[in-house]
Amino acid sequence: MTAQVIAVASGKGGVGKTWFAITLTHALAQHGRRVVLLDADLGLANADVQLGLAPTQDLGAVLAGRASAEAALIAHPAGFYLLPGRSGSGALAELGAAERDAVLALTRHLCAGFQHVVLDIGAGVGAAQRSLLAAADIPLVLATEEPTSLTDAYAVLKLLARDAPERAPRLVVNLAPSAVAAQRVHGALDAATRRFLGRGLAQGGHIRRDAKVPEAIRAQTPLLTRHPTSAAAADVSAIARSLAA
Repeated sequence: MTAQVIAVASGKGGVGKTWFAITLTHALAQHGRRVVLLDADLGLANADVQLGLAPTQDLGAVLAGRASAEAALIAHPAGFYLLPGRSGSGALAELGAAERDAVLALTRHLCAGFQHVVLDIGAGVGAAQRSLLAAADIPLVLATEEPTSLTDAYAVLKLLARDAPERAPRLVVNLAPSAVAAQRVHGALDAATRRFLGRGLAQGGHIRRDAKVPEAIRAQTPLLTRHPTSAAAADVSAIARSLAA
């Protein structure tokens, strides 16, 4: 079976992208999938911090040839794997073409051992972010109802349409006050992409605003472990169910 590469991207920081990537990875594992999270938020990686882990190897070591991908993988007790990034590394923040190709090659290498490879891509529209998003089988663009988030999400969608017109991105609305509010966010971006890009925007799902989420992050524990019956946990599990199907 060919592995599915799922990229989680956002136009701006602060929308919960890394938390969503972690929780989606965990939810896919709960659906019986063999899954790995590659923290490709180059330069500002923090998935390991949110999970309370202290890696001895990371993406920087793999790209430099000091460690194999297998040596850098961390098996989380919740049933998924993490290949951590390196936080605050200027060397990784702006990769050249050769290094970007190396990250893509690493992603393909991980596909051999997993059913899903989830990429936590850094916020913004730099060359590294664009190349990783364009290479994904399923690009997920995370946004909130904040106007700046919508504007920046549209920028991501516009560039993806240029870089990889064959890709069909899906919008995931985070911190939604309600399903109706999430539908409004999708409707606004769908209308913009239809008008200016000549293509619609698929719905990837929404996650309700939930006080259990920041509490789990502060505890450095996955939401599905700490609060498995919470509203946000149910919403991410629904998204994972549609991807696993």
